Amino acid sequence: MRAFLGGFAAFTFAAGMAHADSATGLGGHAVAADNGALVYQHVCQGCHQVGGRGAKGAGAGFPALANNPHLEVSGYPVSMVLNGHGGMPWFNGMLTPAQIAAVVNYVRTHFGNDYKDPVTAADVSAAAGPPPTMER
Repeated sequence: MRAFLGGFAAFTFAAGMAHADSATGLGGHAVAADNGALVYQHVCQGCHQVGGRGAKGAGAGFPALANNPHLEVSGYPVSMVLNGHGGMPWFNGMLTPAQIAAVVNYVRTHFGNDYKDPVTAADVSAAAGPPPTMER
């Protein structure tokens, strides 16, 4: 059931993100597709909560991103967003490399985090590989 919910969440969020490259952008507003704050708000915040404080309950746990030392090494959050883990769905193939870089940079520089080495879309592309599937 958890795998289904993770897949459903990824599908639902990705469907909303499909409009990110359009002229109207996210939520009907004209925005850049690589705006990390908006990607966080529309994709990540539902689980990781406002302020990155995380959530627990209903058999699931979503870790806090606020003051999170795991975010220091930029490859870790890139890998988590690309490949998912546990209850977190993968976003490789659902978000663009620019969107993933933007949201990783956003969480690494907000919520009490102060990691200054930016991730680029090229970094994300190099780490991505083929998008995961439900079979693998």
